[in-house]
Amino acid sequence: MFPMLTGFLNYGQQTVRAARYIGQGFQITLSHANRLPVTIQYPYEKLITSERFRGRIHFEFDKCIACEVCVRVCPIDLPVVDWKLETNIRKKRLLNYSIDFGICIFCGNCVEYCPTNCLSMTEEYELSTYDRHELNYNQIALGRLPISTIDDYTTRTILNWPQFNKK
Repeated sequence: MFPMLTGFLNYGQQTVRAARYIGQGFQITLSHANRLPVTIQYPYEKLITSERFRGRIHFEFDKCIACEVCVRVCPIDLPVVDWKLETNIRKKRLLNYSIDFGICIFCGNCVEYCPTNCLSMTEEYELSTYDRHELNYNQIALGRLPISTIDDYTTRTILNWPQFNKK
């Protein structure tokens, strides 16, 4: 008779434990029900990037002294710097500068170690194309400043994102 009684007690304890787990699951589900949605409608709404966001690299041709520090510190030797030595003034003259963003890992070493600050990171992150050869930017494309997310009149910027408003 005792084995049957202990079987009923174990069954009752397991039933109570299962009901408790189901109640905890419902509690978590209901706590998520009254939160604001995290999803944004991307092409029409954009988040404002953080101050230290590492987007597309901006290049200022006039400041560059063709020292090739950016090539030496790049983990994949990515920037292509073409220069010509001017023998009469004993200085390098920059002919061409290009970066292939299809290969770039956006580490920011080239920007950090540039002695003349001719490289900087922008907030542009929309670099998708249908042809990977279009991701090879020369000095003209790198010199183009992107449209700021705040100044873009075609989209609505999200200033108060619910995930960052937690107290």
